Amino acid sequence: MRVLIVDDEPSIRRTTRIAVESSGHSASEAPNAAKAVRAVEEEGFDAVFLDVKLGADDGLEVLGRLMKARPAPAVILFTAYANIATAVEAMRRGAFDFIPKPFTPDQIRAVLEKVAKAHALERRVAALESDLASAAPPIDLESAEPLMARALQTAFKAAETPANILILGQSGTGKSVLAREIHKRSTRRGEAFVTVNCPSLSRELFESELFGHARGSFTGAVAETFGKVAAADGGTLYLDEIGEMPLEIQPKLLRLLQEREFERVGEAQPRRSNVRVIAATNRDLAAETKAGRFREDLFYRLNVIAITLPGLRDRPADIMRLAEGARRYFGSRSGKGRIAFSKAVSDAFATYPWPGNLREMFNVIERAVILAPGDTIELADLPEGFSAASPPTFAVGSRVTLDVLEAEHIRRIVASSRNLEDAARTLGIDPATLYRKRVKLGLQ
Repeated sequence: MRVLIVDDEPSIRRTTRIAVESSGHSASEAPNAAKAVRAVEEEGFDAVFLDVKLGADDGLEVLGRLMKARPAPAVILFTAYANIATAVEAMRRGAFDFIPKPFTPDQIRAVLEKVAKAHALERRVAALESDLASAAPPIDLESAEPLMARALQTAFKAAETPANILILGQSGTGKSVLAREIHKRSTRRGEAFVTVNCPSLSRELFESELFGHARGSFTGAVAETFGKVAAADGGTLYLDEIGEMPLEIQPKLLRLLQEREFERVGEAQPRRSNVRVIAATNRDLAAETKAGRFREDLFYRLNVIAITLPGLRDRPADIMRLAEGARRYFGSRSGKGRIAFSKAVSDAFATYPWPGNLREMFNVIERAVILAPGDTIELADLPEGFSAASPPTFAVGSRVTLDVLEAEHIRRIVASSRNLEDAARTLGIDPATLYRKRVKLGLQ
């Protein structure tokens, strides 16, 4: 943490600084109220030790000014006039704690530990609120498909290590869900899980959102911010769709990964951060690197453990189990706990290509649960055009192109096979050829 010591006695500042730095925190000093308020407003601190008798200034009045900073620091008051009335008034005005003079280094270390725990709890609450805000059906992180099972096995084994992880896969395949599960299985599970949604940030605001900024560093920066990296300190920083990260920001992320250091916008002082980075993208980062749109050194630094999540169409054995889980979730939430799928709907689900993957499946099922008039979801309750999942009317000899026939045959074989290797054996081709054909025919 960054700690400011405010006292008009140099010996007190020096003694406190030694105790603070011996606890692994950085310390700055201010001999009077004016310099203290300016430092907090311009630089930002996690904690402030403040003397109640600060020369001609009243420490309690200074406390009020410090508490107006955003974010406000944890203020611990020093006083040689320890009494209940002063302590109560200090707490009423927002003080974090109260230490009487003379004090010992152990008292300084103890209160700093309390501040650190309070910050960790705040980050944890923020992470839980984020979880609730993005509530969705719990995804069954098991799979009958070997491809998906291997990806999960790799992810959970890597979760126990400090290694950076790169999750690859199409939109809607559950990359964010897997990232949260990795965090929960890691040694950082008690700390914050902080998400940075890269596509949602403008190029101008990206650096500030990620690393924070000092007050006045750009037009509109009326208050300082600490940024997502600081919020994730000790925990996990999840960079969603990192392929969208502006090229000029990438060297600064590389520095964070290599040196554990970063700088806020408008500030030259380096800061330390202990974060574990999990990144995800639906882009081919290797191709982006060759095209010069993504830094090669950053790609290799992120690509320590790479996990590829297959699309839902490549997990035919998992489709109905996932669909049933979503049906139970949305049915319970809508007061329709007995609702079920008709056979026609189950058959349609099994053959539908699911271009939007899990996200599309959940949206389809939630809509169907809401619109179904009875206890059974019928084809009519599915979105318009969903009947395209039903078998086509053409057959061998129909006046359609060979590509259309081949695409439908491959789609059906893949949907009814245990995995892509099994489908390739049935089709009499190798898996690589099947992959190329599916790309050519638009079945990816």
